Amino acid sequence: MTDLSGRVALVTGGTRGIGLATAKALAEAGATVVLTGRDESRAKEAAAAAGASAGLALDVTDAKAVSTLVRGVAKEHGKLDIVVANAGIMEDALLGMIKEDLVDTTLSTNVAGTLHTVQAAARAMMRKKTGAIVVLASIVGEYGSAGQTVYAASKAAVANIARSAAKELGRSGIRVNAVAPGVIDTDLTAGLAEDAKADNIARTPLGRLGAAEDVAKAIRFLVSDEASFVTGQVLGVDGGLVL
Repeated sequence: MTDLSGRVALVTGGTRGIGLATAKALAEAGATVVLTGRDESRAKEAAAAAGASAGLALDVTDAKAVSTLVRGVAKEHGKLDIVVANAGIMEDALLGMIKEDLVDTTLSTNVAGTLHTVQAAARAMMRKKTGAIVVLASIVGEYGSAGQTVYAASKAAVANIARSAAKELGRSGIRVNAVAPGVIDTDLTAGLAEDAKADNIARTPLGRLGAAEDVAKAIRFLVSDEASFVTGQVLGVDGGLVL
């Protein structure tokens, strides 16, 4: 099993789904994990469930709040080795039905929120000249999807945050990668109609929807020493859906 003993990790959007599974996977590997969520009480409950050391409230669209929290975690634990920028939202709308507030909310959360997190993480990690960051992209960001134009645009941006940051931060010993989940059985996809789920399963070579744990294991690999020469990559975790 991957050994992350002695590592300090921060997972944003860690109260459910992929974020919660990731916090648990990192904690099980020996890392000291801090997770965040918009609601403090839910964050604390999730931390207890995941075996994390703390659950903190955070709105990733607030750059100052992100910077303050990241600095606080690094100061309390003496370092910050791992950051998983998972916080994000997904709301579907056909082109003719897209409203301005949907655009603003999606881009401020998925794009600006991820950028704030990566920026704050990089600042904390540069002091030790080492670290691993993973951001959450999506296969939709590369291949598109009807009714998900705004979400797809946001996730394409996230993938390129990873690529660009990896080029910039590599000389400082900081690796940056992304995972691009396919259709994962979480709260975000709970609203999918049964026929849509069945269609996705039929088109997936592995014959099932993904589980949050599938993505969490990929993230755990990317932040570990086993991926010490891997940076700037967007790893699809989709059961072969986009082959």
